[in-house]
Amino acid sequence: MTGSTSQLTELQLDILRVLWSEGELPVAAVHAALAPNRELAPTTVATLLKRLEKRGVVTHRSEGRQYLFRPLVSEEEATRSILDDTVDKLFAGDVPAMMAQLLRSHDVGAGDLERIRGLLDERSREMDAK
Repeated sequence: MTGSTSQLTELQLDILRVLWSEGELPVAAVHAALAPNRELAPTTVATLLKRLEKRGVVTHRSEGRQYLFRPLVSEEEATRSILDDTVDKLFAGDVPAMMAQLLRSHDVGAGDLERIRGLLDERSREMDAK
């Protein structure tokens, strides 16, 4: 992975979601995309983008007088990093303990359980093929 994504804030993730969804954007477009749900100044968005750039999570290029920002990490990479960090911190790396907690603490319906079974079966087949 290119940058450090394990300690991203909710706001930083929202910014990244905009970039993952829309691609390369100027600060004003990121600000506009966040505006319906967040009251932020454009300068705040610019500061957050620069911080993400220092962490190696986004980069920019100049086009005229504006910077166009784009992510350097995929949504999948960021999700994996955040989840790995969570499993390590909260469950001492014990994935079954995390899964048990999720199943106990969330409203999981029959359809959800069937989907989880399918994912487990798929992962089991992948491991058997190795």
